[in-house]
Amino acid sequence: MRFVWFLALRQLRYRRTQSLITLLGVAVGIMVLTTALSLTNGFIRGLVEATLKAVPHLYLQSLNPENSPAPPAHPEVVGQAPVLLTKALLTRRAEAGRSAGADFATLIGLGEGGQAVYPDLDLSRLREGSIVLGSALARSLGAYPGDKLFLVSINQKRIQLEVVATFQTGNYLLDAGFAFTTLADTRELLEQPSALSGYQFRLRDPDKAPEVGVALAGRHYFPQTWQSSNRTLIEQLALQKRVIGIVVFLIVVVAALGMASVLVLTVIEKTPDIALLRVMGAGSAQVAGVFALQGLVLGALGILMGNLLGFGLSSYFRWRPVEIPGELYFLTRLPVDIKTSDFVWVSCFSLLVVMLASLLPLWRALRIKPGEVLR
Repeated sequence: MRFVWFLALRQLRYRRTQSLITLLGVAVGIMVLTTALSLTNGFIRGLVEATLKAVPHLYLQSLNPENSPAPPAHPEVVGQAPVLLTKALLTRRAEAGRSAGADFATLIGLGEGGQAVYPDLDLSRLREGSIVLGSALARSLGAYPGDKLFLVSINQKRIQLEVVATFQTGNYLLDAGFAFTTLADTRELLEQPSALSGYQFRLRDPDKAPEVGVALAGRHYFPQTWQSSNRTLIEQLALQKRVIGIVVFLIVVVAALGMASVLVLTVIEKTPDIALLRVMGAGSAQVAGVFALQGLVLGALGILMGNLLGFGLSSYFRWRPVEIPGELYFLTRLPVDIKTSDFVWVSCFSLLVVMLASLLPLWRALRIKPGEVLR
């Protein structure tokens, strides 16, 4: 084994430029893959966290808006509130130096306990006769705290509310389409003094929303969890991560094949020397092991360097996130989530690809027949 190590390391030092280029090829592939996965993880986590700021973990939709008894207590529930949901047209009158504003929004009429359901939003100033707007919706309307808005329902009922605050979740779709009012104001707008869409809940563990919903629904409600409300989005994000991983992993495969081609050319160039080594007593396995060991050393060092570069680049993007347009990508900046598991599986698969690529020069070296070469 010492003989094999000696020849492999000597050959790597002799071809320093080729060895360095091959090593960097593998390292860059690993760096790109791990960084892409970290950015994708951050995008998924950031979008889910931003969505949960303005989306309840569990919503019990009433089967009869006029008969909605309070659901029973549950240990997983940390906040609940009765709610009435509707769509409305929001308008603001033109003023000196300001043109009129108009936009549609989803109104969330909250009853008692609404702040506990949305702890990440500042709804403390929400009172009867007031409204809290999403930040993007407020910009669209040109409305600021203290302004008066007119809300028009589908039945042409109109009421006036005062803007008391705005909220920003980081999810542009929510910030541009949601507004909070009181339950009483929403009932007045719909002209339904006792109507109730259902109850919204915040749970200790959002992942337990399906089982809690089944326990609380009874005969009066239909449970809707945040996972079911955003199922399409969650599945698309998971598919996106898999596709990105597969596509970027091809860079590592290309780098491994480049390394294999370099080693095959080395075998061809060193065919006379290999024949001499065989005649002098070196076994075929030893000679083939030299080239396999070269591939393994280059691959292992490339994977190690790639992991270090990928971690460094991911850490840089976590320190200085990339700003992105919220209108297109829902988030206003691209977060980063570095997962050890991603680095582990990338390293394992990359090492497997490198070892498989090393079989090609090994097989080529085993086929050399010393007698024919020397003759």
